[in-house]
Amino acid sequence: MTVRPEALASPSAPPGQPAPALLARFRAVRARTVDLVAPLSDADATVQSMPDASPAKWHLAHTTWFFESFVLRDHVPGHDLYDERWPFLFNSYYEAEGARLARPSRGMLTRPSLDEVIAWRAYVDAAVERAWPHLPTRARDLLELGCHHEEQHQELLLTDILHLFAQNPLLPAIWPRKARTLPGRAEPLRWIAGRSGRHAVGHDGAGFAFDCEGPRHEVLLHPHALADRPVTNGEWQDFIADGGYRTASLWLSDGWAWVQANAIEAPAYWRRGEDGLFRQCFGLDGPRQIDPAAPVCHVSYYEADAFAQWAGARLPTEEEWEAAAARLDPAQGHFLDEAGPVHPRPCLAPSSRPGEGPRQMFGDVWEWTRSAYLPYPGFTPASGAVGEYNGKFMSGQFVLKGGSCATPRGHARASYRNFFYPHQRWQFTGVRLARDA
Repeated sequence: MTVRPEALASPSAPPGQPAPALLARFRAVRARTVDLVAPLSDADATVQSMPDASPAKWHLAHTTWFFESFVLRDHVPGHDLYDERWPFLFNSYYEAEGARLARPSRGMLTRPSLDEVIAWRAYVDAAVERAWPHLPTRARDLLELGCHHEEQHQELLLTDILHLFAQNPLLPAIWPRKARTLPGRAEPLRWIAGRSGRHAVGHDGAGFAFDCEGPRHEVLLHPHALADRPVTNGEWQDFIADGGYRTASLWLSDGWAWVQANAIEAPAYWRRGEDGLFRQCFGLDGPRQIDPAAPVCHVSYYEADAFAQWAGARLPTEEEWEAAAARLDPAQGHFLDEAGPVHPRPCLAPSSRPGEGPRQMFGDVWEWTRSAYLPYPGFTPASGAVGEYNGKFMSGQFVLKGGSCATPRGHARASYRNFFYPHQRWQFTGVRLARDA
């Protein structure tokens, strides 16, 4: 979250990025994070809206702690920590790094201030620049890992801010809204034959990947079909109108218990109009009318599975999804761009063309799969503290694929494995249907 909040992974195969490109990437990634929090006050950046979310200030600090700890402290002789008390505050879950602040208490950190954290970032960035010519290969590998880690936190930062601002009765916008456009019309859903037979999945070894993306291995895919686009808001409104949230037979047992216990009636951030119908949703640009043609988002695995049951379909496996998306790599779609205004809202799928495969596989919304997040055959975690990334989270979670409108451009690929617990939905999570042939 991508990926479990704060979850990283290790470079899976050399070669990494060439040295000048890696340093340029480091500069760009670090600057983008600061740009994302520019509209926030110190109070905005300090509050924690739920235990699953972290304050924006904490994201800024944790990613800085990563670089100072694993690159500078461990590989630059004589580096002085900016403040020896802060690692306790901003370590996330690394047991090898010692004691740390309990996660639900992150919103209690009124000190250090946002300005102090940004000053710390500048200190660490300058130290990396000075050390750059002398960094050993291992340190540069960790610097590359840290850049991808920080991109994960950029998406988490945005989704956590969205959840925080949704709790405010004023429903404040973080960024200005795009010029108003009339909603488009979604094309009827089409079914496209998926790839069957033996196929290799997992990272192919070219460039960076997180450790959980490998090893690459063969799987047997049975005949199936995939929807050519994600499920839309309009289709979800039909599900609601047909009693989808009131029909126990559509739901997994744990999902039905979750619906009942939490009075779930619609995707997160949907709001009722004066007529009692869900007509408005809240986003980073404030409240607006629900666009029936845009992909539905902020739905849990439980909701995705129930909708698939209602539609007479199922969710794809991660292997089915990846086999279809591999033909589309490098990933192209509606992502968080490096430059220009920030407008993270899912968009209408592009028009289909004759003979075209599935659309909108990348960007807009993370797509739930029915696959449990488990290790691939032969998986081994990285050595050292950074080995506490993904392997220890391989229990009770489901895989999502494709990236979202809040994922930094260039971060996603077909082999990327995001993972969340089945009840979680504050991320930009959506649904693509599958069915057996």
